[in-house]
Amino acid sequence: MADHSVALFALVLASGVLVSKADDDIRLDEVAASVISDFVTSAEFGTTRSVCKPVPSTMGLCHGIGYGALRLPNLLGHDSVKEAQQQAAAWIPLVNKRCHSDTRKFLCSLFAPACLEELSAAVPPCRSLCTSVRDGCLPVMSAFGFPWPVSFNCSRFPAREELCIPGAEDRGRMEVTEMDKGTVLCDACSPASEGESDIQKNFCSSQFAFRLQISSSSLEGLDLRVVPQRRSRILRWEGSEQEQQAAMEQSALWLPEAANCSCQALEGQGVGSLLALGNMQDGRMVLSRLVKWSRNEKELKKFIRKLTRQPC
Repeated sequence: MADHSVALFALVLASGVLVSKADDDIRLDEVAASVISDFVTSAEFGTTRSVCKPVPSTMGLCHGIGYGALRLPNLLGHDSVKEAQQQAAAWIPLVNKRCHSDTRKFLCSLFAPACLEELSAAVPPCRSLCTSVRDGCLPVMSAFGFPWPVSFNCSRFPAREELCIPGAEDRGRMEVTEMDKGTVLCDACSPASEGESDIQKNFCSSQFAFRLQISSSSLEGLDLRVVPQRRSRILRWEGSEQEQQAAMEQSALWLPEAANCSCQALEGQGVGSLLALGNMQDGRMVLSRLVKWSRNEKELKKFIRKLTRQPC
């Protein structure tokens, strides 16, 4: 999209003013139909050799979303940080319209997909995430004369038969098939939550942090009750002694809505250490990050020292 078209989209959404048609004017919906449809180029998932780049602090749409590196080319075909940042800027006003709670998550999964060492390609959004954001935001866009972009076509994205980023509505569904459960990741176990940089970034904002191994896990309703082994180590605890004592007496961590998603960190539970971050909610220790440490113990100890020495 040309710079003036990006600016037009941002200006119209931010202002909330409809452009009226005059005989000598170009109709906004006609402009939108031509430029927004060609807003981005089509990109096949994982077919191009990719690189990881830091998410710049000037990328307002996705900076601070929960991970520090993005993968290029992104899922819209942008092959430079500058291009991705420029194109993403046009969508900040739509996020500010609050047309859907997952708008930012969906857009950032396209413009700045999380870059993980363990994966060789970007993880796309689930089709259901795309459709729910589209259904919530298209009326807002249409009111200003903008169609849903062709390259945001939800049929491009996996219908859970592949690894994908779920939305909030996915977590709330009561009935999920075993095949679905294996391909929709729990938020605490999603690619955006993996990697040293994310753990380090969220360490100080979490009420607790543990190094642990799993003793057992079981579903209670929709939530997964995770029981650590007794030799688990507390890396951080932010709260009162009474709260800590009450939490320790439960001897359990909780993964909400785990009946509707999968957590790769819990596969092969008897092998390897886990790093867990979370917060107290209604008297329970609720996980926000659960990452399996895939490297050796020496590197784990070094990383833990780095975590515990950083000022909070």
